[in-house]
Amino acid sequence: MCRFLAYRGEPIFLTDLVCAPSHSLVHQSLHAAEAKTETNGDGFGIGWYGERQVPGTYREVRPAWSDENLRSLCDQVRSGLFFAHVRASTGTATTRANCHPFAHGRHLFMHNGQIGGYSRIKRRIEALIPDDLYETRHGTTDSEAIFLLAIANGLATDPVDAMARTLKQVRVLMVEAGIAEALKFTAAVTDGENLWAYRWSCDGNPPTLYFREAGGNLLVVSEPIDDKTKGWREVPKGCGLVARAGSETRVQCLNEAMAQLAA
Repeated sequence: MCRFLAYRGEPIFLTDLVCAPSHSLVHQSLHAAEAKTETNGDGFGIGWYGERQVPGTYREVRPAWSDENLRSLCDQVRSGLFFAHVRASTGTATTRANCHPFAHGRHLFMHNGQIGGYSRIKRRIEALIPDDLYETRHGTTDSEAIFLLAIANGLATDPVDAMARTLKQVRVLMVEAGIAEALKFTAAVTDGENLWAYRWSCDGNPPTLYFREAGGNLLVVSEPIDDKTKGWREVPKGCGLVARAGSETRVQCLNEAMAQLAA
């Protein structure tokens, strides 16, 4: 599965986190330690906020470890909020449109995980996406479909409830189709000011997710980019991380939000 990194804080050069650390995301693209597969070479992407209202993105199908343009961009781009992602495909094609993060308006989204048996319910999931949003779908991944469906479910106003509703809808389709494989969802989303991250799986065994705060700076990662003892905290299973501008970062129960929808 994939590896990702999200940062919000004082503006820094992207290379300080994406390329420079001993276990940086670029290093993880070839030598992941806590992923299902050690290599994440099916493309990569970065998304960042600068002077404009919408984020910039750079996505490529080459492995992160072999793309000199990625290192050059990270050396030059400074941002106070950015995402980075290295991809290990779970079945869909390795194309630029399928690389994360995905952007829609002010929002960026990236995902590590998969919808089990996705090919069997892909058409039914896409049917839930309103026409105006479906027109913006450029790739074929389950991740982008989840993102657009979450937008339709109110991601802009309540990201935790919207994601809980989305996962619930997808899970219902999986059960109806008799799919035994798990729905695994570890992801991050931002609107350019606030940041949310999620760690959930229907089998209770979601992909890893960690965060670290220091001096008002927040870093969220699939696995630590340096010594695991340096202030890293694991996001609890079945929970989400809520980091709103001007407020303390808190953990919110995603399982609870989903249960309330079922009530």
